[in-house]
Amino acid sequence: MLKHRGFPGRLAGTDFQFTLRRANPKGATALSRRERYKDRKSADRRADIAFVQALLAQFGDEPFERGNLDAGRLSWLFEREVKPFEADSFDIESYEAILILDLDLIRVNFPEAFEVE
Repeated sequence: MLKHRGFPGRLAGTDFQFTLRRANPKGATALSRRERYKDRKSADRRADIAFVQALLAQFGDEPFERGNLDAGRLSWLFEREVKPFEADSFDIESYEAILILDLDLIRVNFPEAFEVE
């Protein structure tokens, strides 16, 4: 499992996890598309924004390996802002799966992710 050095492990001051410390011996947790409803808590929304900002800072428009990125956090963005790079050969249960960010959709759904703090 590739560890993304420099990527934040969690949202500061919370229990929202962004990365894993070690690989699961049973294999990677499958990615699945989770629905984001309008009534989500503001803390969940802040975690999404922080995660998207970290993805943008680390990878930009380049394809990247899933590696130690948390499956739960990725699943909130999967098949929308985070997409399989090659859909026909993509394995949802692989740490080596290659993903890419949909920058246009991020601009629509998370415009604050592009704001400079």
